[in-house]
Amino acid sequence: MRYISTRGTAPVLNFEEAMLSGLARDGGLYVPETIPQMSLTEIAALEGLSYEAIAYRVMRPFVGDVFTDAEFEGIIERAYAGFGHAARAPLKQLDQGHFLLELFHGPTLAFKDFAMQLIGQMFQTALGRKGERVTIVGATSGDTGSAAIEAFRGLDNVDVFILYPHGRISEVQRRQMTTPTESNVHALAMDGDFDDCQARLKDMFNDFEFRDGVRLAGVNSINWGRVLAQVVYYFSAAVALGAPHRPVSFTVPTGNFGDIFAGYIAKRMGLPIDQLVVATNQNDILHRCLSGRGYHKGDTVPSISPSMDIQVSSNFERALFDAYDREAPAIVQLMDELKAGGFEVSQGAMQVLQQHYLSGRASEAETMATITETLARSGELLCPHSAVGVKVAEELRVTGTPMITLATAHPAKFPDAVEKASGQHPPLPARMGDLYERSERVSRVPNDLAALIAHIKGQIPA
Repeated sequence: MRYISTRGTAPVLNFEEAMLSGLARDGGLYVPETIPQMSLTEIAALEGLSYEAIAYRVMRPFVGDVFTDAEFEGIIERAYAGFGHAARAPLKQLDQGHFLLELFHGPTLAFKDFAMQLIGQMFQTALGRKGERVTIVGATSGDTGSAAIEAFRGLDNVDVFILYPHGRISEVQRRQMTTPTESNVHALAMDGDFDDCQARLKDMFNDFEFRDGVRLAGVNSINWGRVLAQVVYYFSAAVALGAPHRPVSFTVPTGNFGDIFAGYIAKRMGLPIDQLVVATNQNDILHRCLSGRGYHKGDTVPSISPSMDIQVSSNFERALFDAYDREAPAIVQLMDELKAGGFEVSQGAMQVLQQHYLSGRASEAETMATITETLARSGELLCPHSAVGVKVAEELRVTGTPMITLATAHPAKFPDAVEKASGQHPPLPARMGDLYERSERVSRVPNDLAALIAHIKGQIPA
């Protein structure tokens, strides 16, 4: 299995090389050269298997010969051993034909754990075999960072630095990043918003002297391994509701487009998906674009669903790459135009995007109302991000096809908004009950590339 860059000039890599690289050296994102196919018989055979067994069968073709069968099985087993539900990603019925896929039973109570725990084990196996060490730098709008720190804390071969926008994430999200005591993990509160954090991260990857000097690796959703891990729960959920014998639909609350792109990959592999619905909050650049209004950055407005407060959706580049028939020069031009503020999508590419994706948005008031109404109707307490998904799913789902909305985080990660909408204070799980009593360790850093590089170099062990 070979991986190519969306911008066409970076080296072609195998899975391990693409995973450890993160961002391609030409600034693009790695994607598989071809998409492996699963037959309807192979998909049907997933019924009744454990989540780990489904994960092995879905991901194995993408990995190639990087890991032996036994190594890969062990990686998957270790990745999900710490999840708080035996099903890993259980389904809950909200209404007739509408189901919630609970993706918050991992160590940090968010869907990012599915990918990050796996990536952590893959990194450790690959680097341990070579006797090498890398520096991971990531940017987070809330959940990626805590999931990364949890996955890599205490590992022998990795130093981790996570940038998050100072004052723009929930207290639970912040404390999950600032309270781990292991010396190899570092939380960096950066001035600015998430898009600023993401931009400085890309700048670091494009500074090749720094990148090569510290052996920089990335675990943001730009990392193909992240997307691949998320493909699995589309298969597990769909098969549980009768696929491949009937189609299913999915609604995904998303800001960076990685989670919904994983659904697209599942569809390309052969999973019979009818609707793939992109759900956005008031920062609705993806909805505007998919509605034919171009991709034009505006101001990021803080919301009660902060993990979606994004204007530059990194993984959308992967979707555009396929929509433009994998013509890398077209993507280079679009990304250059994005630096100047935005771009228009060609008519042909827009037709391809709209063939695969629907979209909708939820205002702050609609998000709050959905939390209130869903609790009253089904007894299910939603986090604000999941509520965005449920609201959009209810608007767009069609009768006769099961709709699965991805519940991306536990409501206890956003207690203030949830309590305001529902009157209930969502408690943290018992294993995290002392989170508010733990000491915090964090560095405040400016929105400045040179200062960030100096800080990171100063923290890496000699």
